[in-house]
Amino acid sequence: MLPAPNLDDRTFQQLVDDARRLVQDRCPEWSDHNISDPGITLIETFAMMVDQLIYRLNRVPDRNYLKFLELIGVEQRPPGVAQGAVTFWLSAPQPQTVVVRAETEVATDRTDVTEPVVFSTVERLDIVPCSAAWVGVQLVGSEPVERTNEMRGSAGFTCFSPVPRPGDSLVIGLSNAVPRCAVLLRIDCEVSGIGVDPRRPPRVWEARTPTGWQRCEVDRDQTGGLNKPGDVVLHIPPEHTESVFAGVRRAWIRCRLRETESGERTYSEPPRIRKITARTIGGTTPVIHARVVHDEFLGVSDGAADQHLRVRHTPVLRWPGCSMVVVDAGQESRWHYVEHFAESTAQDKVFHVDAVTGEVSFGPALRQADGTLRRYGAVPAKSSAIRMAAYRTGGGAEGNVATGRIRVLKTSVPYISRIENRGPAIGGAPPETLEELKIRGPLLLRSRGRAVTARDFEELTREVAPETARVHCLPSNDASEAGVVRVLLVPHVRPDDAGHIALADLEPPDDTVQRIRRYLDERRLVGTRLIIEPPVYRAVTVVVVNVRPGPGFTAAQVESGLLDVLYRYLDPVRGGRDGRGWPLGRAVRDGEIAAAISAVPGFEMSSSTSIRLYPADPVTGSRGERASVLPLAADTLVYSYDHQVVMTA
Repeated sequence: MLPAPNLDDRTFQQLVDDARRLVQDRCPEWSDHNISDPGITLIETFAMMVDQLIYRLNRVPDRNYLKFLELIGVEQRPPGVAQGAVTFWLSAPQPQTVVVRAETEVATDRTDVTEPVVFSTVERLDIVPCSAAWVGVQLVGSEPVERTNEMRGSAGFTCFSPVPRPGDSLVIGLSNAVPRCAVLLRIDCEVSGIGVDPRRPPRVWEARTPTGWQRCEVDRDQTGGLNKPGDVVLHIPPEHTESVFAGVRRAWIRCRLRETESGERTYSEPPRIRKITARTIGGTTPVIHARVVHDEFLGVSDGAADQHLRVRHTPVLRWPGCSMVVVDAGQESRWHYVEHFAESTAQDKVFHVDAVTGEVSFGPALRQADGTLRRYGAVPAKSSAIRMAAYRTGGGAEGNVATGRIRVLKTSVPYISRIENRGPAIGGAPPETLEELKIRGPLLLRSRGRAVTARDFEELTREVAPETARVHCLPSNDASEAGVVRVLLVPHVRPDDAGHIALADLEPPDDTVQRIRRYLDERRLVGTRLIIEPPVYRAVTVVVVNVRPGPGFTAAQVESGLLDVLYRYLDPVRGGRDGRGWPLGRAVRDGEIAAAISAVPGFEMSSSTSIRLYPADPVTGSRGERASVLPLAADTLVYSYDHQVVMTA
């Protein structure tokens, strides 16, 4: 049995006391407040009646509570949808374009205990063939020089200056633009680029776009810094296009020598290239944890306003492509989704869908003060057939899958040999609970859709981006930044099997940031400047030294248990005492860590056991000085990095 919601928690005595205070304020000449006074008797009588009404009100079931909130336009939020990207690898380079259609379904593996998590592609992917049509060199301060003909012999050419300088580039003109594609460069080169560390060559691959050169992700590089024959696989950015460069119209990519960083070595002599070929071997496209349902029959219209039907699959996700078709006397008409009917007229063919329950409703008809009937939206003709042309369903926290988990192609695509997600899917969130809705409803009534206070910014952000795990609004305390409001976002991220979360995965997706910005810009005060960004993350390493397993436990079991607790406890999404993420700006103390790991089965804290905290740099892997307390700034969250457990025999 569900617990009854406590809509009003005032008792009989509190009602009497409230009435007496009002008497003193509104009727000061009433001076006799003894129980024997007839007025006090009336107050107690009415308090008893109100107490009975409150009791009956508190027996209202959750379903009625939801209906009350719907009257003021508040509905439960649907689950957040995990988003990611999947790479489709070709079985072999193809001479023609391979098309991966939108809504192509991919999934994780099915196991003995879990069903596969299904994703679908958001847009069409064209895997366009290409070849290296132009090869040349551009030295710093010089125009590009073509070297294509020199690859026909065996001598080849040097791709940088005699003494290589940052900015020297090896330039390749592809025959076709290959946005979102994976390009294989087969490079035949000599061991002549001496002085460089082949594992960390100071070079960057870039692709030319309408806004300039953009960095390419390097999938693998077998050339050791252009010092031996091998393959380089690049993932080309989606903005890649053909352009005129060096007087030639091609789709350009380049390998540019960059400035060295700390500890890096650069070339003392230039590499020598003998031959370069290019082929397209795959492509990457965004996916979401959802699928599109097409042409679902809902029912037959009865011709009345405020009709209610229901879709088969829930939850229903917000999607611009959500639409309906009404067939009347053989004629089809397209109807469109709206958030509410307040601005709809009797001619507008619109409908609304409750995201959680899947209830489809048409506009109501309300009688006005002059007796006329106003329709908020058109009504399907009587006996007309109603079907959902398309809607999206899915979402949930189970969509936050780790890197490499999406590898099953459910929709057949010719010439595709395998698929993979090279990064995690993030943003999946459970639907809003009733308790959360009870808290949000009064807050929305107070703010009325305006972003004024920090709480307003947080609630409105959750409203437009439910896939965000945490939202914090920090007004600026600096007088020079008056009017600046910072909204900090933490996306839903699922760690890998070892409990690790990559720092890059904690960056909120660009489309989420832009959606939030547009939504808040319409509701913020004039003069307020909005900054939407992730918190500052401070990496922390915990080393537990001199750990001895308890009776009946192995060292591996205790070590695994300790690491699991450390990575979970110091986690920005699922850490802290309540499991809702480490509190923003809260310092990390070794005593608190000791309390958290004390419950690990088989772990026994002894006098020789020590817990050591270190600030860490996840880029270089270095540690700072040991500390018993690591303070965090108000906009900073802790981030687990490379915890260690040292066992004793």
